[in-house]
Amino acid sequence: MALVSESPAPAGADSRPRTRRLGLGSGWRWGWWIGPALLLVVWTIGSATGWIDKRILPAPWIAVTTSIDLIAQGRLQANLAVSAWRAAQGLALGTLAGVVVALISGLTLSGGYLFDGLVQVKRAVPSLALIPFFILWFGIGEYMKVMVIAIGAFTPIYIHTHNALRGIDIRYVELAETLRLSYPQFIRHVVLPGALPGFFLGLRFALIGSWLGLVVVEEFNATSGIGYMINLARNYAQTDVMLVGLVLYALLGLASDYGVRWLERRTLAWRRTLAR
Repeated sequence: MALVSESPAPAGADSRPRTRRLGLGSGWRWGWWIGPALLLVVWTIGSATGWIDKRILPAPWIAVTTSIDLIAQGRLQANLAVSAWRAAQGLALGTLAGVVVALISGLTLSGGYLFDGLVQVKRAVPSLALIPFFILWFGIGEYMKVMVIAIGAFTPIYIHTHNALRGIDIRYVELAETLRLSYPQFIRHVVLPGALPGFFLGLRFALIGSWLGLVVVEEFNATSGIGYMINLARNYAQTDVMLVGLVLYALLGLASDYGVRWLERRTLAWRRTLAR
């Protein structure tokens, strides 16, 4: 029997087992677009092979040619400008109200007693179910449309910002008290860093709520906007125009969510998380 001897480890070599890395590793810059790109590829192949009936879902190149025609007519950019302005007004109003109420409710006991229960009740009621009452209260004009979008943005902003505020580690509060920080310094150095992650998460949900609200309100007495364009195309069975409107909604939602994530990475660059 041959004897096999192990050669001694080189001097200075670390004989400890390597630590297994459990993080996500270095990400690819454009990896976030793989899912949408894969969906587009499947849609294109399905349309080209006839697997997807063009009467049910027009092909992607039909959406492109129809978009070019609508742009040449000036219809697409005009309706897009109106819809974007409605969504921006509602999002701004809902975000401002959500942040203010979350600060009052999250930083004071009396504010929490006053507002948190009311918001939880509102959370259980779909915003779109309130549209008949909003029509009674605000009429059927632009103000009603903006308010529906705003109430859809308010709830997620409040919920996530409030949870982030109440989730701030008490040790940081005690440290601020030990250092005798003033209240403005406490807000700047403890509250804002603790609340921003929740705020950005709420903002992403608020954007979704804004676009969903926009789709619905533009069905009511609207004479312009992407939703109006889709509704008009539905009456005339113009599936290609309807498809352009839906794709435009998807692109707006995708771009706005990417914008918020980009802003979050830049604002919270100091924070080290699993996603880095």
